[in-house]
Amino acid sequence: MSCFRLAIAVNATRPLPLNSQSLRLLPKRNQEISFTRRQFSKALEESSLKKKSTGTLKLALLGASIGAVAGSGYTFYSNFTDKNAHKEHERTPPKVIESLPAGVRITKRYLNPKDTSGLDIVLFQFQTCPFCCKVRAYLDYMGVSYSVVEVDAVLRQDIRWSSVKKVPMVLIRQQNGQYVQMTDSSAIISLVATTLNDKRLDVGDLAQFYPQISFFDDDGKKRQDIMNKYFLMYQDRTPKNMTKELEENERKWRTWADNHLVHLISPNCYQTLGESMETFEWFSKAGEWDVYFPKWERNLMVYCGATAMWAISKLLKRRHDLSDDVRSHMYDALHKWSTELKKRNTKFMGGKQPGLSDLSVFGVLSSMEGCQTFKDCLQNTNIGKWFYDVKELVEQNRGQLHRERVVGVTPNA
Repeated sequence: MSCFRLAIAVNATRPLPLNSQSLRLLPKRNQEISFTRRQFSKALEESSLKKKSTGTLKLALLGASIGAVAGSGYTFYSNFTDKNAHKEHERTPPKVIESLPAGVRITKRYLNPKDTSGLDIVLFQFQTCPFCCKVRAYLDYMGVSYSVVEVDAVLRQDIRWSSVKKVPMVLIRQQNGQYVQMTDSSAIISLVATTLNDKRLDVGDLAQFYPQISFFDDDGKKRQDIMNKYFLMYQDRTPKNMTKELEENERKWRTWADNHLVHLISPNCYQTLGESMETFEWFSKAGEWDVYFPKWERNLMVYCGATAMWAISKLLKRRHDLSDDVRSHMYDALHKWSTELKKRNTKFMGGKQPGLSDLSVFGVLSSMEGCQTFKDCLQNTNIGKWFYDVKELVEQNRGQLHRERVVGVTPNA
């Protein structure tokens, strides 16, 4: 019977020949054929759905294949145009050079007879660069002796030997006579602070704790930064007065000084061409440009620098989303700092003595001390007393100034 029904189902799928015999058989088979055709139609519909599903799957696989090919092609192109594009989270340790570069011109030295650090530091700087002022504020407060190379802000001839063309930059002599090179102001401070806290390791070995790490920013551009630059490597020698809360607070405000406060200086100090020119004239006086540079070079730095920074300040104002009333942003930032000091009920953010955050904020603000912006800040905020309290201690601990310009002579010579 099963075979008979199967035969009927197969035959039902074919049109019957219209002969007399077929016509005679049709009435007897109507019910079975109708049932069989319904079942077969249902099977055809299910088969059709499966084919559609299979078609969708094929389209998805085709799209994925095209995407994979396109992605591979883009990756190949990126790697071809940027040989290091694939290197994310790559560690680049601080550079080490064999000796002090030939032709380096020591501008001045701060020598402290009470300095027991044993550190031999050469600081490449612009006198009024906020980041350079941060480093000097820390070294001065700690009573560390160091040499200074005043770099021409336009031509930068004194750092031609370096692949990194920015300041501050330090060369610190290691025990083997070589020099480790550091270029980030906060990392420089952290490295020196770590060395002063624990002298068991050579400064070159401690510098390895502060490598450059590669990453991609929000715009997909490859960047490098020292991710742990606000950390001191205390290891098993954490100072007795250093608590976890204080350490975290120091890092918080040091980061704030770098990521917010410092970005308010250029839009304020260079907001008009006249104020920009006035600012650079003060820079020349503070940095003694007329002493250390030829007149033509000094004038180039003042007039070209002032014009360039006036134009750049407009871009910086837009980049950091500042309103036309740029002074108000500076006042707000200083009010935030003063409010936190009042809340903590301490003379300094570090307690009874200035901490790293105090010295960082002080250093940033001292870079514009002779500018109209700073005068306005003294009149419109409560920053004055704290600022001059820190300044008194920094100047009190600073080594004696020795002005010189020695070509190609090592700092200890």
